[in-house]
Amino acid sequence: MKNIKVCKFGGTSMATSESINQVESIVRADDTRKFVVVSAPGKRFKDDIKITDMLYSAVNEKNSVTRRSMILNQIRERFVALANDLGIDFDIASEMDVIEKNIVEGATPAYAASRGEYLSAKLFSAKTGWTFIDAKDLVRFSNGEFDAEYTNDVAKNKLKNIKGRVVIPGFYGVQDDGEIVTFSRGGSDITGAIIARATDAFVYENWTDVDGFLTADPRIVDKPKQIDVLTYAELRELSYMGANVLHPESIFPLKVAKIPINVRNTFAPEKEGTLIVADYNAAKQKSIVTGVAGRKGFTSINIAKSMMNNEIGFGRRVLSVLEHLGVSFEHIPSGIDTLSVFVEDTEIIGKMECVVDKLRSAVNPDTIEIHSGMAIIATVGHGMSDRAGTAARLFTALAKAGVNVRMIDQGSSELNIIVGVDSTDYERSINAIYEEFYLDK
Repeated sequence: MKNIKVCKFGGTSMATSESINQVESIVRADDTRKFVVVSAPGKRFKDDIKITDMLYSAVNEKNSVTRRSMILNQIRERFVALANDLGIDFDIASEMDVIEKNIVEGATPAYAASRGEYLSAKLFSAKTGWTFIDAKDLVRFSNGEFDAEYTNDVAKNKLKNIKGRVVIPGFYGVQDDGEIVTFSRGGSDITGAIIARATDAFVYENWTDVDGFLTADPRIVDKPKQIDVLTYAELRELSYMGANVLHPESIFPLKVAKIPINVRNTFAPEKEGTLIVADYNAAKQKSIVTGVAGRKGFTSINIAKSMMNNEIGFGRRVLSVLEHLGVSFEHIPSGIDTLSVFVEDTEIIGKMECVVDKLRSAVNPDTIEIHSGMAIIATVGHGMSDRAGTAARLFTALAKAGVNVRMIDQGSSELNIIVGVDSTDYERSINAIYEEFYLDK
């Protein structure tokens, strides 16, 4: 298809009648916006509860019929209120009757959670008069795993002759046996990317409640600058490290076709947002560092053994212990006689003593030290690879801030530099790096 935009609107965009009217206005303002993917209604105010969370709660209330009915009635009332406020004839009662019946009869959590997106899309279709197409007719899973190529074939065939605009619920698909399967939270972003690939869209617009990606977390850095352009690879790194504007897996359906993503703000549509591209050949500009992001909650397992470098299979045995105990790792910096393994605290809870015992048995180390209360910080940017002195600037900035760097890791692509610091130094480190590369630049 030519001149097609696919638009995905997040939960905040679908939360109130006012925001839904805004969504319709945005789509109608551009004739190329043909396919609209929507999330379940999100929070209307700070202490509100998302529809998806309510649906999960309802299906989990197996021992309290009263509590389950109360939750489902709250969901029903919220959609009735939306329909009334929008002035549309939407038979929410019949839809909710079916959903409630299925949940009572033992529907899966995936089915229950998917109904938020389903009802949101049905509501928006009724509001606009645009064609509703169920995600279960487009998105396919096999043994619980997303089947990308089968999905692309099915969706491409289903959507190729569609006239007018289309509304599609995000977040879920179906297996061959008819069972509903969902992506991980935020998975409507992935659905939008799937539709963009299937329709050969020239851009995938992801509308949310922020202007785009920021160079740092605004809860840590005061008024960080916005990122105008970044690449798929930079997005993956920043999203993994906590920049949660866009689901990091949403790039995969788009990589082959090199379809750009434009992250924009539903509530400030005049702003251009952040453009995410395959490579910088298609970008407007590039800087040394694209962004800084990080996460707390890590533990470092530090192993020392003389002549470790001569022991064939040493690293494999260490990782085999972690695999056997179901512990995934984040980074493994090493030296001649030392090796450190960084793991998330949630991975190691209740297992640390067993991990240490099995490591002693597997590799017979001289010492094993455990250092908890760690944070990791990624400084990300393609511009670092061809700029001499970037690492020196980064570590000088941290030193001036009085930060003790406990781990350094850099990938072969030179896309990022990752450091491990004490959690108590986390915010100071982020600010030091930001000020070095962005302040008054």
